[in-house]
Amino acid sequence: MLIANGALAQPLAGSSDGISGLTMRVADQTVRAPNSFADLAEKVEPAVIAVVSKNAAGDKSSSDQPFQFDTPDRADPGQTDPGQDELPLPHMPDLGKAPKRTESITLGSGFFISADGYAVTNSHVVENGDTAEVRTNDGKTYSAKVVGRDALSDLALIKVDGRKDFSYVKFAAQSPRIGEWVLTVGNPFGLGGTVTAGIVSARDRTIEIGAGGDFIQIDAPINNGDSGGPSFNVDGDVIGVNSMIFSPSGGSVGVAFAIPAETVKLVIPQLKEKGSVTRGWIGAEVQSITPEMADSLGKNDLRGAIVANVKRNGPAANAGLTSGDVITSVSGQAIKNANELTKKIHAAAPGSSVQLGMLRGGKESSVNVTLGRLPDQSTVGAAQK
Repeated sequence: MLIANGALAQPLAGSSDGISGLTMRVADQTVRAPNSFADLAEKVEPAVIAVVSKNAAGDKSSSDQPFQFDTPDRADPGQTDPGQDELPLPHMPDLGKAPKRTESITLGSGFFISADGYAVTNSHVVENGDTAEVRTNDGKTYSAKVVGRDALSDLALIKVDGRKDFSYVKFAAQSPRIGEWVLTVGNPFGLGGTVTAGIVSARDRTIEIGAGGDFIQIDAPINNGDSGGPSFNVDGDVIGVNSMIFSPSGGSVGVAFAIPAETVKLVIPQLKEKGSVTRGWIGAEVQSITPEMADSLGKNDLRGAIVANVKRNGPAANAGLTSGDVITSVSGQAIKNANELTKKIHAAAPGSSVQLGMLRGGKESSVNVTLGRLPDQSTVGAAQK
């Protein structure tokens, strides 16, 4: 007999999907504890690729902050700074003057999602070019076209032509649970196919860099070059696309963030169809209601997003929203925070109308807003929704 989570559990014979180990049933849920990832790794590795993007080099700024999220996986000739997320290439011979930097190389990862060569990677891996070099785990090299990029979600779709028999993987149908096993495959430091394992540490992580929310946090070691690679569940389905790490040194400390499969499944079809992603836009800067804000408004249980600023002549301004309004629902669905508001607005089509439930001056009311189209992210502040 085994005790798991305070419940009495009986070991069950056998395992599935090539994952050897103990299988038990706890609270009507099957729990698998693999003692080897070998079969799973063998199954998924052929679909994972290394992605190399080259572009003309320019001057770069670097952060001196001791704790930082990883930067794009880039290597420049003649630059070595062990405190940064950089992969230096060998120095040129010392000829009495600094070597001329002519090319920047971005190293990343990706994975095929179809047999005819469509693959997913991070936007920041291929942000500086229309093509990239793809290396499969059998050592072959191909040229890939960048079909589309989406900087907000940090996702990109690339395409290798000429073959229709690539190994590929599919996305998980359900979100992972905290504590579930996760297997990652990528191209750390340009070494080629590398497998690491860990667990799902947290979900719905909201951070101030990148897309801003709903990341899956994992503790599997992720390093420079792993960006764009997949995280798998024990069934071999992709639960997320590895995007960034939190690190004091640029190396893995067991805090990595993956873009959830749910987000990928919304973004990639649009990139395939039109090369970009269309999102609704409200034209306002918002922030989540904190307990202190709720107390000051006399509503201890108040949840939602407070309007900090409204863009002149934007959809929110045209509908009459003003700073200080607290948005509590979208089209009848309650929201918990600013991130939920942003998700619902972005998911709505430009030109459509949404009803925002709100609190103004202590009184409940509502307003209809005709959404605009989210502008190019290079001109939109991170807080603007």
